Amino acid sequence: METVSIAAPALLMRGFSFAYPRADAPVLDNLDMAVEQGEFVLLTGDTGSGKTTLLRCFKPEIEPVGTRSGEVVCTGTAGYVSQNPDAQIVCDTVWHEMAFGLENAGVPADEMRVRVAETAYFFGMEPWFNAKVNELSGGQKQLLNLAAALALRPAVLLLDEPTAQLDPLAARDFAHALFRVNRELGVTVVAATHEPRLLSPYAGRILHLENGKVAAGSACGPGDAAIDMPASRPDVGPAICQLRDVFATYDRDARPVLRGVTLQVSRSSIHALIGGNGCGKTTLLKVMAGVMEPYRGRLARESRCAQAYLPQDPHALFMADSAAEELALWKASALHPYTDEDIAGALARFGLQGCGDRHPFDLSGGQQQLLAFAKLALTRPDFYLLDEPTKGLDARARALLASVLREEAARGAAVVLATHDMGFVAAVCDAVSFMFDGQIAATEPPAAFFAKNLFFRPFMDGIDAPDAPDVTREAR
Repeated sequence: METVSIAAPALLMRGFSFAYPRADAPVLDNLDMAVEQGEFVLLTGDTGSGKTTLLRCFKPEIEPVGTRSGEVVCTGTAGYVSQNPDAQIVCDTVWHEMAFGLENAGVPADEMRVRVAETAYFFGMEPWFNAKVNELSGGQKQLLNLAAALALRPAVLLLDEPTAQLDPLAARDFAHALFRVNRELGVTVVAATHEPRLLSPYAGRILHLENGKVAAGSACGPGDAAIDMPASRPDVGPAICQLRDVFATYDRDARPVLRGVTLQVSRSSIHALIGGNGCGKTTLLKVMAGVMEPYRGRLARESRCAQAYLPQDPHALFMADSAAEELALWKASALHPYTDEDIAGALARFGLQGCGDRHPFDLSGGQQQLLAFAKLALTRPDFYLLDEPTKGLDARARALLASVLREEAARGAAVVLATHDMGFVAAVCDAVSFMFDGQIAATEPPAAFFAKNLFFRPFMDGIDAPDAPDVTREAR
């Protein structure tokens, strides 16, 4: 009688539980799940539901510290791509970054050259194969991380919010690259995401995390949310920051990153900076925040203006051993001192109840983002400068952030945010500046901008802007 071989699942958890140190409850609780070899699966769930924790538990090199029980199986090797492109890159050039993992794995030099070459060819990386990593756009860095992981020939790819910091076009290109990896190379793909709309055309199932368990898998489908726009732009206050013909660069011998930027930001307004990866959004925020000095042009800020700058990586703001201690660091030194009661209120307001004793680095990416913003908001600044504030946030957390920013603008604060989240821009912002090649191509109200734009278009994903026209209908 012939024996039939049945392939083991690519990933398996059986009765698995995990709790972080000092946590009130486990983030994963008696969880059962299986992913078959060759599947493309999306992992969804609210901010803090445990998506990142689940992915990391399948890869021993990066598994989190805590108490665990139950069974975890990963058949074959697993590659991991984090939600922050810069967090994984350790070398200074593209080719060296692709070879780094292979060197550490002891792959012979001849085989290493072949793997690097074929992987670069597969992703069309030849034009920038010899480039310095710090010259790459965000989309190129994310593709480099994917290519470096794939060069190790993993059986499984684990991806944590892989498109969160990519512009709309780069995100579509990256999604298609994942599709090719799955279909053409047979690699099992599991991607954690708050925006399944982008990846769902390529995936077969969605696994939803809720209350520490995985809900039944469901089929994926495209399905776009309705697009609502603010009905009118509110009155704004006096200018809080003005730039005229500003040039800025990181290297005097290189082409300027900002080239002749002229912009005015007013109190009581929420102003978005959008554009492709590498167009200069982050640099412009740094100039307005005073973190970076322009070498030409004029920058004027309102005198005695208290400002708050949120960088792309919230880790840059963390210095304490717990979330509550983090929020207390500026309690006495802030321009507007606050109390322990204010700190407790901030934890509750941003959905961080029960996280006060946890180390900031043990929080999910979205929770870290909320904690960093809460730390800034407690100081009641006049001027917010926020770099990708919604990355890692689910629809509920994005709606919460939208509400807080509206309240801050209503009390007279000014907000400037650099973002790829077009739905958030459409729902929240009073003005949007579209950047290209270090310049501002246009500044308009969101409704006017999105009505005529072909590629940078919003999907609301649960953020409400009541009594507003549907720009999709208007555009047709």
